[in-house]
Amino acid sequence: MAAWGRAGRERAGVRASPVRWSAALWLLAAAVCLLPGSSSGAGSARVTKGVDAQAQLPYWQVADRGMSLRLVQRLPDQTRAFFMARGFTPPQAEVIAQRCVFQTVFRNTSKGTAPSPLSYDLHEWVVHYRGRRRAMLTRQAWPHMWRGKAPSQPAQIALNWALLPTRQRYQPGDFNWGMSVFGLEPGAKFDLDVVWHQYGKTRTVRIKEIQCAPDIHPTPGRQ
Repeated sequence: MAAWGRAGRERAGVRASPVRWSAALWLLAAAVCLLPGSSSGAGSARVTKGVDAQAQLPYWQVADRGMSLRLVQRLPDQTRAFFMARGFTPPQAEVIAQRCVFQTVFRNTSKGTAPSPLSYDLHEWVVHYRGRRRAMLTRQAWPHMWRGKAPSQPAQIALNWALLPTRQRYQPGDFNWGMSVFGLEPGAKFDLDVVWHQYGKTRTVRIKEIQCAPDIHPTPGRQ
């Protein structure tokens, strides 16, 4: 199923399918819901955590004046299946599945309040992991990730379309979604500096203790 955002009608992947939860997933979601929200660097921005109603997996969300961003876990199994269905071999799909993938929804919510364009560049975002700063794995990074035989050209095009665009500009009311890849192992916890530009200012929020999905194998639930 193709997914489209209103930002330039750019296709950017699909939303995660619901899963039937195992005990491990229930414990993880419960822990997420019990953690208090936190934010830094952007004044009025709110960071919340919970369970996404559609994916039935944990999410982390930033909401500020004129914008919202939601990061929803994707299980490695979901990522494997998605890319194998698009021409990747099992070893090639495994490279992506083991790199901490989130489904990401970014919205310019300023249309009904104080309209303002919004832009971002993922190269400005910073992953904080074990005391080090790391970059995300954007579209530009993936051609250098393959060892041995690279995926076919059609498969690499499918990957590019599935990923959240590296740079984007949203008009009021626009939105987009796609996969964000953080380059960490399943189950890893990290902080993320989210940066965007709106109302003539550069805004930054740090989301703390995001957790990559564990590499577990629950039974897919009914749609």
